[in-house]
Amino acid sequence: MTAIRRVWVTRAEPGAARTADRLTALGFEPVVVPLLAIRPIPQPAPDLTGIAGLAFTSANGVAAFAALTPDRSRPVFTVGDATARAARAAGFPRVQSADGDLDRLAALLRARGSGVGPVLVPGAREPAGDLPALLTGRVHATALAVYEAVATEAAPPGAFDAVLVHSARAGRALAALGPFGDQIAIALSAAAATALGDRSGLEIRVASTPDEAALLAALGNPARRV
Repeated sequence: MTAIRRVWVTRAEPGAARTADRLTALGFEPVVVPLLAIRPIPQPAPDLTGIAGLAFTSANGVAAFAALTPDRSRPVFTVGDATARAARAAGFPRVQSADGDLDRLAALLRARGSGVGPVLVPGAREPAGDLPALLTGRVHATALAVYEAVATEAAPPGAFDAVLVHSARAGRALAALGPFGDQIAIALSAAAATALGDRSGLEIRVASTPDEAALLAALGNPARRV
């Protein structure tokens, strides 16, 4: 496995700074150049009448939704632990994590069945996956766009050994900047890897599970300083 030192972080802030801190702690040199920026979608406070639960697929969704309403009375179901932590920090007292990916979140909600009731899914204008479609016939779910990810059109850093790709949206933005040389791309999921296509020039690795711990583990040990 090729030793890696400089790692390009492409995800949007504030997540990029958190990822950079983790990389530094592991001995890597993070290069933060986000390819996406998160923008909340201005709108009135959502009508939660009849909504029995909330499902979040990202911390960005939690932050954008929480800014729209002070209501914290519904139980929350999240795709993973990082999103669960964001929900608790935003003041939601009842939070359950699927500890995985979108399929696991759908399975968690299906297992609860009619005990959940209608679910609202606040998320991106262009979500990476369709949670309501996965729940069809078992749980009634409605998507609500509360934020959008827009391309920053930033130029690649001058030098990097590897680049982290947290989403399919970031993968498409990265592919548009290629082709690159012999660097390595570490994708959070198969969808993120597919979005890179086969013309980026990057060696593509996919994290063993769709979480940042596995994403960073795929980097291996950092190269020694010379």
